[in-house]
Amino acid sequence: MINPKHYSYRVFWSEEDDCFIGVCTEFPSMSHVDDAPDKALNGILEVVGDAVQWLAEDGDPIPEPLESRTYSGRFHVRVTPEIHKNLVREAAEQGVSLNRHVSAKLA
Repeated sequence: MINPKHYSYRVFWSEEDDCFIGVCTEFPSMSHVDDAPDKALNGILEVVGDAVQWLAEDGDPIPEPLESRTYSGRFHVRVTPEIHKNLVREAAEQGVSLNRHVSAKLA
């Protein structure tokens, strides 16, 4: 079974709710609200742990942690012709390939 601690978690302050909110990237519909960041993190860890256990018991698919996935390093992006032209021009001015230029911009 997948270890729930291997998922991607984040805790942030919500001005609107006047509290800390713990969330998990792989389970976007789940969160835990608390008055302290460590409690929000522990809460979302528990919520996700329960969800993983229930999914396993029911034989349902369990999301794979982002860090466990393999990535090819390739993805395709559609842009307008004007953006494409500007990127090609910028890359040429810098003397690098379009791929290298866009990779640097994304980094």
